[in-house]
Amino acid sequence: MTIEFTIERDALVWTGDGETLRIEAWGANSVRVRATRNRAFQPVDWALLPCGAPADGEVSVTVSEDGRTATLANGEIVVKAESTHSPLLSAGYETFRCDLSFWNAKGELLFREHSQGGSLLLKARDYAPVSGESFAVTASFSADPKERLYGMGEYQQDVLDLKGCTFELAHRNSQASVPFVVSSKGYGFLWHNPAIGRATFGCNRTEWAAQSTDQIDYWVTAGGTYAQIEAQYADATGHAPAMPEWGMGFWQCKLRYWNQEQLLDVAREFKRREIPLDLIVIDFFHWPHLGDYKFEDEFWPDPEAMVAELDAVGVKLMVSVWPQVSTASENFVGMKRNNYLVSTEAGLNLDMMFEEPCVNYDPTNPGARAFVWDRCRENYWDKGVRAFWLDEAEPEYGVYDFRNYRYHLGSDLNVGNVYPQAYNRGFYEGQLEAGAEGEIVNLTRCAWAGSQRYGSLVWSGDVGSTFADLRSQITCAIHMGMAGIPWFTTDMGGFHDGVIDSDSFKELLARWCAFSCFLPVMRNHGDRSLHEPSGKETVTTAAGEHRSPSGADNEPWSYGPQIEAVFRKYIRVREAMRPYTRELFAAAHENGQPLVRGLFYEFAQDERVADIADEYLYGPDILVAPVVEAGARSRAVYLPGDASTTWTDLRDGSVYAGGQTVVAAAGLDTVPAFARDGRDHGLIGLL
Repeated sequence: MTIEFTIERDALVWTGDGETLRIEAWGANSVRVRATRNRAFQPVDWALLPCGAPADGEVSVTVSEDGRTATLANGEIVVKAESTHSPLLSAGYETFRCDLSFWNAKGELLFREHSQGGSLLLKARDYAPVSGESFAVTASFSADPKERLYGMGEYQQDVLDLKGCTFELAHRNSQASVPFVVSSKGYGFLWHNPAIGRATFGCNRTEWAAQSTDQIDYWVTAGGTYAQIEAQYADATGHAPAMPEWGMGFWQCKLRYWNQEQLLDVAREFKRREIPLDLIVIDFFHWPHLGDYKFEDEFWPDPEAMVAELDAVGVKLMVSVWPQVSTASENFVGMKRNNYLVSTEAGLNLDMMFEEPCVNYDPTNPGARAFVWDRCRENYWDKGVRAFWLDEAEPEYGVYDFRNYRYHLGSDLNVGNVYPQAYNRGFYEGQLEAGAEGEIVNLTRCAWAGSQRYGSLVWSGDVGSTFADLRSQITCAIHMGMAGIPWFTTDMGGFHDGVIDSDSFKELLARWCAFSCFLPVMRNHGDRSLHEPSGKETVTTAAGEHRSPSGADNEPWSYGPQIEAVFRKYIRVREAMRPYTRELFAAAHENGQPLVRGLFYEFAQDERVADIADEYLYGPDILVAPVVEAGARSRAVYLPGDASTTWTDLRDGSVYAGGQTVVAAAGLDTVPAFARDGRDHGLIGLL
C-alpha cells in the first residue's frame, strides 16, 4: 500500500504534480492550510500568531487503509483530504490531485474545495506564473448557497449579508480590506495573504484570488456561536489591548486647529460650558513639512505647557502623524538613502501631491519603523503627547496603481495590504518601549488582519456628509467587528464639507451624533464650511508663506443652541453609559467580542434579522435604530427574539415583546433605542 500523505504530530502533508499542500492544527478548533508549487513555504505569519500546542487528545491525524484518504481533526473542526491520481487520457500521463473538505465535529459539512467538474478539469487551487517566482493564485470553494456571511472589514455599502458580493482585496481611503469572513454555518475563514486580490462569495462558488503571491495560505475555525468564532480568531491573531478610561467619553476634533492658543481656547470653552471632554485632537499640517514629525514652532511654541494645561483638566491630547515625507522635509534625504521610503517600479518616485510632493514611508522595514518612532518620541512623546492619529494608513496614493509601488517586504501586489498593520505596529511597539503599557490607543484610517493587537482604533475615512453615507457606516461598524477589529468610529457628520449654517446639514449632524453615541468611540470631526465666506480660514507664516487652511468651526456650540443641546444630551448619555461601555471594551480585550453587533449576533435563531442593515446592538443589551432618512420623524424598528424576550424603550420605559416591528417616534433630538430584558443600564429617560 502506498501512503499518499506524510503524517506529522499535528499536520498532514501531501505532494503531487509539483504542488505541496500542508494542513495543520493552528489553535483551538482551527486549522491552517498552505499550498505552493515547487518550493518551500515562506516562513511568514502575516497576521497569525504562533499557535500554541493543542491540548492532548484534541488533535488526531488518521489515514485510511488504502492510503488515499486522510483526516485531521482538531476539536470542533475536521478536515478530510482525498488524494486521487489517474491517467489523463487527453494528456497522455498520470495526474495527481488532493481535494479538501471541512466539517464540524457533528459531521456537518461546512464547505469544500470546488470539484474538478468532470471533463471541465477545473482546479480548486490554481497557480498562474507572474514575474519573478510569484504566482497569481485562485482558491475556489463550494459552500451552502443559503449561508449568511459577515465581516471583511470596511466597504462603503449598506449591505449586511455578504453572500453574493465581491470585494477588492485592497485598501483605499475609506476602504479597509480585512479578509476574515464568518458564516452562519458555523465557521470563520481568514485569507491569510496580504496580496492585492479579490474575494467573491457567489452562490455557485467562493473564490479568493491574489494577483501576485508565493503561496496559498488560509486559516479556518469552527464554532457553535458567533461569539466563539470571534474569540478563537482573537486568540489566533491577537487581542485588542484594554481601552483606557479616556477612550470612553467624547472626543473633539476639526479640520484643523492650526495654533496652540486656538486649541486651548476650545478646551477651555468645553470646561466653561461644562460639556464633558475626554480628548482633543491636533490634526494634520501642524508641522513645517510632511515627514518632519514635529510641531512648527511659530504656531505651537510650547507643547509641554499645552499638554500640561490639558492634563490639568483631564483632557488627553492626540496628534496627527502622516506616513508621507515631503521632498522638502529635513528627513527626506536620510530616509531615502536608507531605503526607508516606498519606491516606484517606474516613473517619478512620488506618491502624492497634497500641499507638497511627497513619498510614503515604508513601515514594512523595521529600520524605518524605528526611525519614524524615534522622531515622534523625541518631538511628541517626550513633550507629553500620549496618543497618535495615524492618518493615511492605507497608504493613500494620488493614483491607486498597486503595480507601481515596492516595499521592503516585496511589491505592493504581493504584500501591500499589510501596510496599515505595520504602520500601527511601529508606534505600538515604540510606545510599549517608552512605558505606555495599558494606555495605547492610536486612531487610524485603515487596518488589516491582526491590526487590533496594535491598539488600532479604526475610523471609516473621509466619507461624505449625506444620509446615504450615514446608513453605510452602520454596516461598516458591524462588519469591522465581525472581521476582528472591535475598535471603530466615524467622522461625526461625515468628513466632506458639511455646511455649518445649513439646516439640512444640522439635521444630518444631529442624527450622526446619536449614532456616534453608541459606537466604541464617540468622536466629532469633519472638514466644515460656511455658505459665505468659504469657511476655509487662510493661514500664513509671519514671513507670508502658505500653510494648510483651517476649516470652519466644528464645536457643539458652532451650530446654534438646538444642535448644542443635541450634543449635550448624547454626551450625557455617553457619560451615563461609561460602566457598560467599560464592560464592552473588557469583553473585546479578553474575548475578542465586537462592541457593535448585527442583530444576528445575539439572535442567530431569528431568521428575520439576518439581513437587517439599519439597526444594530451596542453590546448584548442595547438595540439602536438610527434615523437614516432626511426629514424622517419616525421609523420602523424590528425587535428580535420571541415572546420571551422583552425590549424596553429607553425614551419612555414602554415594554415590548420580541419578534415584532414597532413604529418609533424619532424627533430630531432623539434616537429609537431599546434595552434587552430590562438591562437598561440606568439610561431610561435620558434619551
